[in-house]
Amino acid sequence: MSGRRIALVTGANKGIGYEIAAGLGALGFSVGVGARDDRRRETAVEKLRAAGVDAFGVPLDVTDDASTTAAARLVEERAGRLDVLVNNAGVTGGGPQEPTAVDPAIIRTVVETNVIGVVRVTNAMLPLLRRSASPRIVNMSSSTGSLTRQSGAANALTTGPVAVAYAPSKTFLNAVTVQYARELRDTNVLINAGCPGFVATDLNGFRGVRTPEQGAAIALTLATLPDDGPTGGFFEDAGPVPW
Repeated sequence: MSGRRIALVTGANKGIGYEIAAGLGALGFSVGVGARDDRRRETAVEKLRAAGVDAFGVPLDVTDDASTTAAARLVEERAGRLDVLVNNAGVTGGGPQEPTAVDPAIIRTVVETNVIGVVRVTNAMLPLLRRSASPRIVNMSSSTGSLTRQSGAANALTTGPVAVAYAPSKTFLNAVTVQYARELRDTNVLINAGCPGFVATDLNGFRGVRTPEQGAAIALTLATLPDDGPTGGFFEDAGPVPW
């Protein structure tokens, strides 16, 4: 196990998260499949193993402190360190999300998972990441988190619907990513936000134009950056995304 790089992907039982886990596995990583649903998590692990991936299940509810602490303990007991953390778990929160109609409880729910959950998991895993020679953190964001695109573009594939919970949660996540990069700038931890594009998943009713495998590509790029790679950035396949 010591010779194999170790990764943890949250929300990895389906969609983009599953394909990130599969992609990292194909690169030789031992991959922790983080998910809160026991049955879906174990099904994903079995499918990954059948494809030749060294996968293991990690029970993980990113909104729960005890669950996150237990997940870090599991990774430590199995591997002793963590090389890559991909914060992929996220929710849209349902609707309506027009600012004049939204239930504030929806905003709280979305931020709890999409932002606070990322902080919770990252902080729990940082002691293990610091034991890695080249630790990488990838926060899966969205083009809807780009204020430039939200305020200046008319293309629905870029901006998405009016969503006062989901879109700002990704803007918040981008800002959190920058603050982590600032705090960790004197370490070897590289942390970046990745935009998968408009991917067909159950979060959007499978209306997306990209496959989950295509959406996973940016995470694989950011997870395997060289030691002199960027940190505190926001990227898609074509390059930097405007803030």
